[in-house]
Order: sequence, then structure tokens, then C-alpha cells
Amino acid sequence: MSFGELGGGLQPLDGGWSGETFLAEAGDERSVVRVFADPRHHPQAAEIHGALHRLVRGLVPVPEVLEVRRADPAMGTPALLVTEFVDGVRGDLLLPELDEKEQSRLGRGLGEIAATLAGMPFLTAGTFADSELRIEPFALDLTEWVESHAERLAWGPEDLDGLREVAADAQYLLDAVVRVSLVHSDLNPKNLIVDPETLGVRAVLDWEFAHAGSPYTDLGNLLRFDRVEAYVSGVLEGYVAVRGGSTAEALDLARSADLAALVELGARRTENPVAARAHDLLLDIARSGDVNTAPKDADRR
Repeated sequence: MSFGELGGGLQPLDGGWSGETFLAEAGDERSVVRVFADPRHHPQAAEIHGALHRLVRGLVPVPEVLEVRRADPAMGTPALLVTEFVDGVRGDLLLPELDEKEQSRLGRGLGEIAATLAGMPFLTAGTFADSELRIEPFALDLTEWVESHAERLAWGPEDLDGLREVAADAQYLLDAVVRVSLVHSDLNPKNLIVDPETLGVRAVLDWEFAHAGSPYTDLGNLLRFDRVEAYVSGVLEGYVAVRGGSTAEALDLARSADLAALVELGARRTENPVAARAHDLLLDIARSGDVNTAPKDADRR
């Protein structure tokens, strides 16, 4: 199916902040169109997305790619990725409706997905350069990362010093992890389509921020805001069942790895509610000196 055949019947899909994802209907067929019109996107973003779907398909549930279209500056058309539409319920809408046993079961499945991604190795950390998934190296040190975002955070000296100490402790833990793996980097219930009956994940969506990095980054994302005890325990048990180690060690490393995302989000807290919430959590972490600090609005039943 080509972009032209999709016609004008594109309906915006809920769930993201980009405003670039649409439902397309042509007869009885439904598909999802991701448009890469914003200049912030990598020039080969659509091709990279398609390559990532091919890389993980069969290991992690992802929609089938129907078409990848490069941008055509002469025609003024953006790059796009067309995938199949996957029926189910977004994980963030389903999770609050589940009882403790169901939360634990869903969490375990999500932990296994994070662990599967963490087992897909790369030699070097960095971002993807093209459809061959070549790596543009990028070494992230949390102490330097904090300094590079300090001006935009616009905190007082005491809070910044607290964040510097937390970042140094987190980096010390992460330095012991020498492996680099595939990272989805936005792996949370909002980007997961779940079967509401079986609680199995039918699709992992939105690979925009995927890169090669810490094998604990996706685990940290899964546990950032969702702090219900049954869910957290399930996620950690699913992860260590695949990757080994202890749940306590995995949790500390996950929270440490997630600090990089919290700093980046917190520095642009006015852009959307998720960034604002990340900022508030980051500030509480800086003041407490503990990466395991929970959001004030977290449900920890």
C-alpha cells in the first residue's frame, strides 16, 4: 500500500506526544502510519525503524512493516513508516484495572521483554546511523550528563549538588556493567499493546529513541512511574528469570540507568506532562539522595 493509496482518511492515534502517528483505513484494512516530518528526526528515521522491526521480529512482538517511504524534498513529502494495526489495549490503560495477580503476571511478561532486548548485544554504545544499524558512538557518563543539563534544569546550588552526588553513585554502579545491548529507550506500558484476556504483549511500539546502551535502561523505564508492588515484583522477576542476578541488584541498576532519561526529560519539563512528572521525580531524588525515591503521586498498593 502506498502513501497515496492511504488517501485523506488518516485519524490521529492517542498515546504519544509527537502528533505523527495515524490510523489509516482502506476498505477493510487498517494500518498505522508514522510520519517523520519534524526536522528533529534522523534523515533515515523511517529506514532505521524498519530495520529495528526486522531485527527483533520473532524475539519481541512488533507490528509487521508494510511500507517504508523515504522523504522526497522535491515533492514536499515526509518519510513514513506503515505498519499493520494490532488489536488490543494500551498497557497504561489496562494496568490500573488489573488486580494484584494480574499486575504481577503482566509485569513478568514485560520484564521478560526488557530482558530479551538486553540480551541482544552490540559492541559499542551509541545511536543508529542508518538502515544497516551502524553505530555512531556515544559514551554517556552521568556526571557529565548532569553538568550538560544543569543550566536548563535551572535549580538552586543545593539541589544541583544533590543531583551530582546521586549521579556519581549511579555511574559507579553502572561502570561495573561492561555489556552493551539493544535499548528500546521508551519501553513503558504506554507503548505496549496488550491482549486484555491473556495479558500477553501483542506489540511493542514506537522505536524512535532506540539505541545501543545499558542493558538496564529499558528495565528502568518500565519501573519509572509504575510503582505498584505486584507489578514491580513481576517485572523484576521476569527480568532476572531471563538475565540472571538478583532482583535487588537489577532494581538498583535499573534506577541508576534511568537517571539519564530523567535528567534529559527534566531539563525540558515544560514540553509535556511526562517531562514535567520526570522533573518532579528527579528533584525528589536529588533531595533524598536515593535513586529509588518514588514519585509523590505513585500508587504503591
